[in-house]
Amino acid sequence: IPFAAMLSFAQAADVPMRKSGLWEIRTETRAGGQSMPGPMTMQVCIDQSKDDITAAPNDMQRMKQRCSKMDVKRSGNTVTMDSVCTHEGRTVTSHATITGNMTTDYRMESSARFSPPMHGMSAMESTMTGKWIGACKPGQKHGSVTMSGMPGMPGGFKMDPEMMKRMQQMQQQYGR
Repeated sequence: IPFAAMLSFAQAADVPMRKSGLWEIRTETRAGGQSMPGPMTMQVCIDQSKDDITAAPNDMQRMKQRCSKMDVKRSGNTVTMDSVCTHEGRTVTSHATITGNMTTDYRMESSARFSPPMHGMSAMESTMTGKWIGACKPGQKHGSVTMSGMPGMPGGFKMDPEMMKRMQQMQQQYGR
């Protein structure tokens, strides 16, 4: 389940929105106990009033159609999410715990089991940490992303919100 989609249903537990500005997000993923390429680090410019982390209605609608279970619980600065969903003909059972205040930092630890296995993986774990690092850079707008640590892209990768929208439209058009 995409990270933004998981967090969109966390809104029901009153998760605070991320503070406006530039966020550095680091993701480490493990499958079968082995680290996958990475870690991947990205910087994202966020406008708190438009923060997709808690407002992804399209993802939310798709999740409601594909998930038989979506439980969210909050206790202080900890949000726990459990879900059972279908994805590409597989049952995906996920568990995630988010800690932090979401205005300056957060950490999400998640695990997923796939039945039958997906691309040879029966399970995957990831740790994502987000840290507010200051104001967005000149010329950046909400949704601007710069990624580093991607295999085959030594100089990193930049994506603006318009490019992301075009990619989402193509994804919907071709059924993925």
